[in-house]
Amino acid sequence: MSAWLCVLAVLLDTALGEPRRGHPLVVFGGWATALERRWNRRPDRSVGAGFKATLLLVGGPVLVAVFCQWWLPPLLLWPLQVLVLWLAMAPRSLHEHALAVARPLSAGDLPAARAAVGQLVSRDTNALDETGVATAATESVLENGADAVFASLFWFLLAGLPGVVAHRAANTLDAMWGYRTERYEYFGKTAARLDDLLNWVPARLTALSYALCGRTRLALSCWRRQAGQWSSPNAGPVMAAGAGALGVSLGGGAPYHGQWRQRPVLGAGPVAEAATIKASLRLLRRALGLWLLVAVTGSVLLSVGSP
Repeated sequence: MSAWLCVLAVLLDTALGEPRRGHPLVVFGGWATALERRWNRRPDRSVGAGFKATLLLVGGPVLVAVFCQWWLPPLLLWPLQVLVLWLAMAPRSLHEHALAVARPLSAGDLPAARAAVGQLVSRDTNALDETGVATAATESVLENGADAVFASLFWFLLAGLPGVVAHRAANTLDAMWGYRTERYEYFGKTAARLDDLLNWVPARLTALSYALCGRTRLALSCWRRQAGQWSSPNAGPVMAAGAGALGVSLGGGAPYHGQWRQRPVLGAGPVAEAATIKASLRLLRRALGLWLLVAVTGSVLLSVGSP
C-alpha cells in the first residue's frame, strides 16, 4: 500500500504544488528559530544545547507520528500519510524555482536570474556570472532532488509516517543550523550529523538513479572518482553522478558568506548554461518515475506472492 500512497502524494504535488500559506514546515521553522535564539547563548560552547534542541524538535513530531501510525485506523491513516508525504516533498516547487532561473537566463536577463537563484541556494549570488548562476541552479536541482524528494520517499517506504517525519525535521534543522559559522558551528552539529546519517542511503540511491536515467557510464565513473573530493559525504555522490549523467562540469569556485571558496570540479564536459538547468529537471523527473515504477512493481510482486 505504501507504494500507491507515494504515487498519490506525487500526483497531489503535481496538481497542487506546495501550500502557499500555513505550510507546517514554516511553523516548524518558527519553533526552531525561537528555540535557537533562546538556547544558543554561548555559540562557542553550545553542542549540548544543540543536541537537546535537535532531540526535542525531531523527537516530538516523531512520537506523534508513531502514535498515528499505530493507533489510527487505515481509513484515517492512509489520507494522513499521503498528506504528510506531499508536504514533505517538493518536486513541483523545485521545478518552478529552477525554471524561474532558467527562463531569464535564457533571455539574457542576468540580474533577474541572479535574484531567482538566490531563492534556491545559500551562496552569494550578486557576483555570479551566467555560468555561475546555471551551475548553482543545476546543483540545487540535483541536491534538493535527493534531500526533498527521494529521501522522503525512501524513509516513507522504509518506516512509514515516523520515517518521513524524522527525515524532514532533521533535514530542515540542518538547512537552518548546519553552517560552519561562528553562530552555528557547534549548535548545529547534532542536526548536521543526524541529517548526514538519515541521507546516507537515499543519497546513494539517488546517485544511482541519476546514473541509470542519464549517461550511465560517465555518471558512474564521475561518482567513483570525484565524490570523495566533495566536502559533504552525501552531496558528493549525488552531484558527481548527476553531473556525469548530464555530461556537464559543475562545482568550481563560488562565493559563500563573503568569501570565495574553491570547490572541486564534478562531472565532465562543458560548463553549465540555461539549458543545463532544464536538463537537470528532466533527469529528476525520469529518476522520480523510476522510483515510483520500482516501488509499485515491488508492491505488486509482493502482493501476488503472498498467500
